[in-house]
Amino acid sequence: MITEQDPTKLMKQQVAKAAADRVTSGTIVGLGSGSTAAYMIQFLGERLQSGQLQDIKGIPTSFQSTVLARKYGIPLTTLDEVDQIDVAIDGADEVDPQKNLIKGGGAAHTREKIVDCLAEQFIVVVDSSKLVDKLGSTFLLPVEVIPTAVSPVMRAIAKLGGQPELRMAVKKAGPVVTDQGNLVIDVKFDYIDNPGEMEKSLNNIPGVLENGLFVGVADIILVGEIQDGQPIIKEIS
Repeated sequence: MITEQDPTKLMKQQVAKAAADRVTSGTIVGLGSGSTAAYMIQFLGERLQSGQLQDIKGIPTSFQSTVLARKYGIPLTTLDEVDQIDVAIDGADEVDPQKNLIKGGGAAHTREKIVDCLAEQFIVVVDSSKLVDKLGSTFLLPVEVIPTAVSPVMRAIAKLGGQPELRMAVKKAGPVVTDQGNLVIDVKFDYIDNPGEMEKSLNNIPGVLENGLFVGVADIILVGEIQDGQPIIKEIS
């Protein structure tokens, strides 16, 4: 049930519910990570429990989505056990007019990219603050890197015009460690002119596992906005 009165949370809940309502019975669903995706997983679980939805299986993109799916009773499967993903639903940190994304605020972008790229349909759920004219203008670009390669990777990123910084944990001493056991470098660009080229250039640096640029992957963007104090959902497709 949607009970939150805080406008931002209400907006996230509404856009998450709109995405969860698009899932049909008998499908394999990629379960994204982050605060909006967490609401989506909750609503999927509620649809299953009420009988509105039957026979779905989730493929989680992080420890967070695994834990939430189990909490809300969504059966899980793996990429080894399925040959297709029907739909993936996930949030984003930035969305440009071409539906390119920056993801990775929760350091789950590597598994998210694998699942989202394999999905027949990838639905992105965001609030209007995530819409930008050019990627990199409001959010740092996350790059997952194996621990032994941090210094040479940071030097290589600097040559590409970025300002790299190792992401440090908040409630843990030391750096953020991903679900794969790697580290995250956050990169400041003034803006990213050619996201497709930058994605390839970063991934070609030895030691880089994956970066947070999702170029040409998103099919539908569901945007939550507050108008006159009420949440509304807009679709970009």
